Amino acid sequence: MKKLSIAIDGPAGAGKSSVSKILAARLGYAYLDTGAMYRAVTYEAIERKLVDPEAVAAMAEALDMEVLPGQDGMHVITDGRDVTPFIRTPEVSGRVSEVSAIGRVRKAMVALQRKQAEKGGIVLDGRDIGTTVLPKADIKIFLTASVHIRAVRRFKELTEGHPEMTMEDVEKEISRRDYLDSHREISPLKKAEDAVLLDNGELTLEGTAEAIIRICRSKFPGFDA
Repeated sequence: MKKLSIAIDGPAGAGKSSVSKILAARLGYAYLDTGAMYRAVTYEAIERKLVDPEAVAAMAEALDMEVLPGQDGMHVITDGRDVTPFIRTPEVSGRVSEVSAIGRVRKAMVALQRKQAEKGGIVLDGRDIGTTVLPKADIKIFLTASVHIRAVRRFKELTEGHPEMTMEDVEKEISRRDYLDSHREISPLKKAEDAVLLDNGELTLEGTAEAIIRICRSKFPGFDA
């Protein structure tokens, strides 16, 4: 039975992380949330009050980062501390595109991501997995939905801890993230030429995972037999 490397890219709010977790659990694969790694670097930059890109890059290169599986998903450990509970705040979301666009930060994270993916049997999600991190991944998916649908999803997630945020705020932030991610100079968000475009605007998370499994079976019949 072939152990596939599955790359799932797409914009903010497309459900990449949730779908990847379901997919990994269904297949018995490891899951690597690359976006969480960049969020962890961003969190550390905010905590250390680092603004200068060179200072942020130097911090990222020196950071002792581990990614570990857990019953509730992947945990990110930086310098021995689990920062997973702190990386989904609006403050981190507001700076993560800026931090992840720094070349040296990306180089440090990509090296770690490739090392994790070497043996296959893994699902990775992010913005540049199929184009930069794993250009030879067995399966590449570009997951997307309309800005409005993605904003509705993110609104439900964010307002639990930040009730002051409005739907208009979230939709503007999603559009801003789309622009920044797709226009950054290094590893911009874009669909790999050989990726399958999957619009999941009308699909549930479970339905999206099932659609990806069907795509895998079409290319590698019996891979999950």
